[in-house]
Amino acid sequence: MVNLSTFVRFHASRTPERLAVVFKDQRIGYAALQRRIETTAGFLAQQGIKPDDVVAVFMKNSAAFLELAFATSHLGAIFLPINFRLASDEVRYITGNAGAKLLLADSEFAATVGSLPNVVLVEEPAQSDSTLLSPGATPAPLHARRPGDLFRLMYTSGTTDRPKGVVHTYDNFYWKCADHVIALGLSRDDRLLMTGPLYHVGAFDLPGVAVLWVGGMVMIHRDFDPSHVLASIEAEKLTCAWLAPVMTSALLAEPTRDRHDVTSLKWAIGGGERTPETRIRTFAEYFTGGRYIDAYGLTESCSGDTLMEAGREIEKIGSVGRALAHVEIEIRDNDGNAVPVGEAGEICLRGPKITGGYWNDPGKTAASFHGDWFRTGDVGYLDGEGFLYLTDRKKDMIISGGENIASSEVERVIYQLPQVREAAVIGLPDEKWGERPVAVLVLVPGASLELEQVVAHCRAHLASFKVPKQMIIREQLPRNPSGKVLKRVLREELAS
Repeated sequence: MVNLSTFVRFHASRTPERLAVVFKDQRIGYAALQRRIETTAGFLAQQGIKPDDVVAVFMKNSAAFLELAFATSHLGAIFLPINFRLASDEVRYITGNAGAKLLLADSEFAATVGSLPNVVLVEEPAQSDSTLLSPGATPAPLHARRPGDLFRLMYTSGTTDRPKGVVHTYDNFYWKCADHVIALGLSRDDRLLMTGPLYHVGAFDLPGVAVLWVGGMVMIHRDFDPSHVLASIEAEKLTCAWLAPVMTSALLAEPTRDRHDVTSLKWAIGGGERTPETRIRTFAEYFTGGRYIDAYGLTESCSGDTLMEAGREIEKIGSVGRALAHVEIEIRDNDGNAVPVGEAGEICLRGPKITGGYWNDPGKTAASFHGDWFRTGDVGYLDGEGFLYLTDRKKDMIISGGENIASSEVERVIYQLPQVREAAVIGLPDEKWGERPVAVLVLVPGASLELEQVVAHCRAHLASFKVPKQMIIREQLPRNPSGKVLKRVLREELAS
């Protein structure tokens, strides 16, 4: 049996009072968590949910979110977390495409989901204790699942098309957990902060639920607030976290940061973009007991395919680490042929944690594989030791005057300017060159910067064709929940 509730039951039978989940004023031990899972599964059964049915949630972070994920698995049904920032039409498409039998949504999203079928609103008390959805529900028996059975559907944000439903089996999820336990040395003493959105693989999977797998504790924040995060690290002696890049920046800029003892934190996993050296150094200076772990992964792999190794962060600056135990990486050209070490190409992945494809979409599935190698759409290269370096998304490569420009290379140079807090380089249409590189910057509070300064700095470090021809200052950059800058959005906004 591979249901998520089986490892909770294991710990509940041996360390029933050991703390499993903290959310607001709720401190939930393993035995209590097991009871909640079984009772909530009983509620889902009351709603007509059977094995292999799809149960969707449109919720912010809460104890109930986690309990519903486990309860869905307990029944042998399929979990479908949905980005709560989506509009009604987008939610309608996803639930319709997935064939969801039930949609559970936080009551604050009633206006978004009100016109959709089979909706149950989760009121605030039930967000802290999912058994309040139906206090009289009879605990449901376990419906045993096997490794190849479907555990979860996650829809990726569409770029030029509708979102695609990524298929995750229990095999995918458990090999992901095993790899993270090995690479991070997870144990029952770990206390993980979940402050990113749980509908996303970053918070749920990196390492996420793997901490409960080994008998540790997770603390859930409903929303990200930097002062709350620092206070929680101090109060709960949290040891680890996944943080989107924008979250890390906010923590390091938090005015109250020196009031908190954060020495318990051993590590925080970042990633989603090439991390500037200054951020890694600043992180180590503030979190004196911890380190920043650059990582690479995607929804299709349950996240976390590479992790940077301790002590090599500066030596391998710009790298996102090496492949985990059961992940293989190969760099391939446009024809699907492997390229030599040091040469850039499409990053392809293979291993038991990688998805088998997309829900009811054999065409997109076939197009996403070279044989059994998954095509990520990301561009990068491997060095002689197997460390992976990201250069760009294929669609984010700037082509100016016939020359390829990796925007991340230009961003790396711009980040050396002390006035710059965030940077994104994109290509905009240009009559002469086809595209021109444009730097979109967020400045450090109180700082000022002129295009001439940026141009002069970049000319000292880059070929002239890579130097930005235009600079735009913004208060913030558009990002997805994992912290990746949405360059597509920037291009659309600025091109119009």
